Amino acid sequence: MDNWDEIRTAFQVARIGTVSGAAEVMGVHHATVIRHIDSLEKRLGAKLFQRHARGYTPTESGRDLLSVAQTTEDQFGQLASRIKGQGETVAGELVVTSITGIAHLLAPVFATFQEAHPAVVIRFLTDMRLYRLDYGEAHVAIRAGATPQEPDNVALPLVKMQIGLYGSKAYVARHGLPNSEAELMLHRFVGVDNPDNRAPFYRWLRERVSQDRLTFRVNEPAASEAAVKAGMGLGFMRAHEARLDPDLVEVMAPIPEWDSPLWIVTHVDLHRTLKVQSFLNCLRQSAATWCSG
Repeated sequence: MDNWDEIRTAFQVARIGTVSGAAEVMGVHHATVIRHIDSLEKRLGAKLFQRHARGYTPTESGRDLLSVAQTTEDQFGQLASRIKGQGETVAGELVVTSITGIAHLLAPVFATFQEAHPAVVIRFLTDMRLYRLDYGEAHVAIRAGATPQEPDNVALPLVKMQIGLYGSKAYVARHGLPNSEAELMLHRFVGVDNPDNRAPFYRWLRERVSQDRLTFRVNEPAASEAAVKAGMGLGFMRAHEARLDPDLVEVMAPIPEWDSPLWIVTHVDLHRTLKVQSFLNCLRQSAATWCSG
């Protein structure tokens, strides 16, 4: 059915029994009520009411419509109550989407948040595509790179991840360390499979070494880190994690040009809700430790 106004009008007429009473409740002219009833009966090909001096009495078809409309109105009322309540409580689903490769950082955040708010069910989604916050696909998105520009979203800086260039001790034992940028061409690198990747550290590398020096290419951070640790080449890693690994050697320390900014993105309609704000507070507190060490 493509005209819910007509159904709502018929429901009120069936409930109250008169055109004038339905018009008063709905705040419309009685001629509008009559027009809606006539249009709906024509659309359905059935009489919904018996007209008489005392008002309108539903036919069998009208009573069927009244039953369905009553159920629908009740369900909408319950939905409205739930939606209103969700804005004031920390419960129900929280859908978070992020770039790949930071699940190990986010897992403690989720654990802390859910311990504080056990009525929340968390859905954590990662994908190459961007989830549409304006379509309700997620409450919170964590994105990397340039500032997100969608007009209906709120984008706030989360943290700048420091990136350095690293190699395994086994690789360094076999190939040594570059003593200058010119010597980078003598080494093998682990890099991304997409030559148009816009990460600042990969742009930096493309300006200094030829593509054939990227001898192992991947499409996800976890595979890149595993390859570097296995000695397949030099590669870029998050500094605070690489420094904790005794088998890795820092080839080049992080420089600001390589920093990878992370952004918190929320839709403007959900940004100020208690559930989203509670999670963002928890996320920011944890993110403050991501670049230490």
